[in-house]
Amino acid sequence: MSNSIIPAPLRLRFDAALRRAQAVRPRIASRAREAGRWVQGRWTDWSWADPRRATLPRLKRPSRKALIWTGSVLGCVVVAVVLFLTWFDWDKMRGPIARYASARIHRTVSIDGHLKVRLLTWTPSATVEGLKVSQPAWAGRDDMIAIKSATVSIRLPSLLKGRVMLPLIALEQPRFDLVRDGQGRANWRFSDKPSTKAAKLPPIQQFIINDGHIRYADARTKFYVDGTLEAREKRSGPYTEGFHLDGKGTVNSNPFLIKVTGGPMINIDPDRPYPFNADVRGGATRILAKGAITKPFDFGAVTANLTVSGQDMNDLYMLTRLALPNTPPYRLSGKLIREQSLFRIAGINGKVGDSDLNGALRIETKGRLNLRADLHSRMLDLDDLMAVLGGAPDPRETASPAQASLARTSTRLLPDATLQIDRLRSMDAVLKYRATAVRSPRLPVRAASLDLTLDHGVLDLDPFKFKLVSGEVIGKARIDGRKAVPVTNFDARLSGVGIQQFVRAKGAPPIEGAIQARARLIGAGASVHRAAANANGDITIVVPRGKMRQAFAELLGINAGRGLYLLLNKDPRQTDLRCVVANFKVTDGVARADNIVIDTGVVTAKGSGMVDLNTERMDLVFEGKSKQPRLLRVWAPITVSGPLAKPKIGVRAEKAAAQVGLAVILGAVATPLAAILPFVDPGLAKDADCAGLIAGAQAEGASLKGGAR
Repeated sequence: MSNSIIPAPLRLRFDAALRRAQAVRPRIASRAREAGRWVQGRWTDWSWADPRRATLPRLKRPSRKALIWTGSVLGCVVVAVVLFLTWFDWDKMRGPIARYASARIHRTVSIDGHLKVRLLTWTPSATVEGLKVSQPAWAGRDDMIAIKSATVSIRLPSLLKGRVMLPLIALEQPRFDLVRDGQGRANWRFSDKPSTKAAKLPPIQQFIINDGHIRYADARTKFYVDGTLEAREKRSGPYTEGFHLDGKGTVNSNPFLIKVTGGPMINIDPDRPYPFNADVRGGATRILAKGAITKPFDFGAVTANLTVSGQDMNDLYMLTRLALPNTPPYRLSGKLIREQSLFRIAGINGKVGDSDLNGALRIETKGRLNLRADLHSRMLDLDDLMAVLGGAPDPRETASPAQASLARTSTRLLPDATLQIDRLRSMDAVLKYRATAVRSPRLPVRAASLDLTLDHGVLDLDPFKFKLVSGEVIGKARIDGRKAVPVTNFDARLSGVGIQQFVRAKGAPPIEGAIQARARLIGAGASVHRAAANANGDITIVVPRGKMRQAFAELLGINAGRGLYLLLNKDPRQTDLRCVVANFKVTDGVARADNIVIDTGVVTAKGSGMVDLNTERMDLVFEGKSKQPRLLRVWAPITVSGPLAKPKIGVRAEKAAAQVGLAVILGAVATPLAAILPFVDPGLAKDADCAGLIAGAQAEGASLKGGAR
């Protein structure tokens, strides 16, 4: 065939291939001669080692001409194969390749355009046009992936050294449609067994995406994103940027924005980190990250300086799948280190509400999601802790507008925030928290600590501890979220708690003494309030001894003359508080006490009543008797009633009216002196058996010494 009838481009390719073959021929011949000498030497050693085989004929050493011919033939075969693959119509391989890929990923793969392969270069490449990957049957009819054109090249010298490097990935008009349904099925998982391994790509030196689009929909978290993808080398000011991802959507009906930028990808070194910046906003939540992929592009090795802020940590569940508590507004920063399935955040520093928060945490995503945290605060504002439990903060304290409104309108003492059981069941956790100091204008708390464990839907607070100015509150609680309605088991104890620290008064406190108390309750409900509203158990309160201002003790017995005299004259004299004993039996959320005793040196008062934990109202009645003769003794019970948060002290006027009526009658039918007889108390009351009452309270109710650690 004459060269004149061969097209010029084809002739040039053929000449180049022939020159390469001629250059390779001497090396092939040399290798063949070395192989022949090795075989000859081994044959000689073998025949001398075994005399019985010495008679076997020796192999004849191939001639130089034969070796040259053999090498030439092999070289021609290699050249022929390369030329065949170069001129081969790769479109004929679209069907077999698509069928092979379909079988591997369990999705229908199709190539509707051309398939082009370029081999005769140090960077072989392939271009696929019209690439499509279908959705699984449950995800709809649209394609999961649709790419107008995709080009991938590989660096051959690096491949021969055992290292994969991609000089180029170029995607033209890619469309990605990612879906996760309510059952947790994700269309990007191509196996029935979910993998926790992070995506790992070889180093990419030039990544180009033109007119890309991505849609993500998560039915579980109500997370929807519709974004654009662009990747190109772009110089802007003093720096360069390569990768761009801009997206917008909604998270639980709140606006969501995401922007990710990466550094330039030209001449990426696989041993040098690849920098990136990320800005994610979902509703009021914002996540800023400035970091690097330690080994491009192994997404399982990432470090970043992280800043997270928002109105409520609970909202982070939509973005992280972490079941975090409700909190006041927060802003925290730390260093994120990802090591495959392990995420560590060290150096956490910031504020939650008016409290500082520091520490570290680690999250393991392999298998069941597991969180371990060690946190502490130098100063905890008690209102912030109440917000974690679902309670309303003090409106005088710093709070968000929503929290301030809640504080002004809330009349509840027990938090009623719904516990999100499905989230508790989705992860495990171990938390240690310590607060060195506590700020609380309403309660005398000085320090706090708690240890929390969450295991397959069962949350244990064991123990939680609050140190007061004098004494402490220590207890444990368990919330069993494995059932449809969670069950709460609560056990708390007060020991050595001075009653005077709860009473605000100028000068000497009106009452002094150490409270011993214990509450054991169990109830079902998805909030603290609902669990208490149907709780069963007992509450025991004892003050073994103490002191009380005599003026108040006299008024406890409605000794109007003596009490008012001491009170108006600001008399500081005190009397013994021999004991206070109360034992409440709690049934279906109602705590009842039939024998409450307050025994002082001058008055003994007995009371009874109930506290409704559902309506959060109390109704207690006390009748006092004087131990000494008193003039102007009003025979009227004292009442303590109203909301638990703001109870009121009063007098049952009907009995006092009867007493006044009796005085009027005696004054009319007898002498004026007889009119004061109904107001005279001979003082026949005896000391109460405090030791017996305390022992009885302990026998009937919870032991004051056992239980919570």
